[in-house]
Amino acid sequence: MIIHFTDHALMKIELLKTHGVKVSRELIEDTLRNPDIIDTGYKNRLIVQKRITDRHVLRVVYERKDEEITVITMYPGRRSRYEKD
Repeated sequence: MIIHFTDHALMKIELLKTHGVKVSRELIEDTLRNPDIIDTGYKNRLIVQKRITDRHVLRVVYERKDEEITVITMYPGRRSRYEKD
């Protein structure tokens, strides 16, 4: 699987750092390969989610074509908002 990052996704990694949230490319790739949840979003883009702390998840929005994945963006969120029992 080949993983590409859009300029927006790379900018978002840097922006999150300025807010004290460390999201590495390795964490994003691990989330893509081993998600806790797979969902569908805007324009039928895929969203994978993985727990990163007791209270937070990382959500990664991407598009897939054959064996290539393009990461559009990612964002941390509260588990209480995205995990439903």
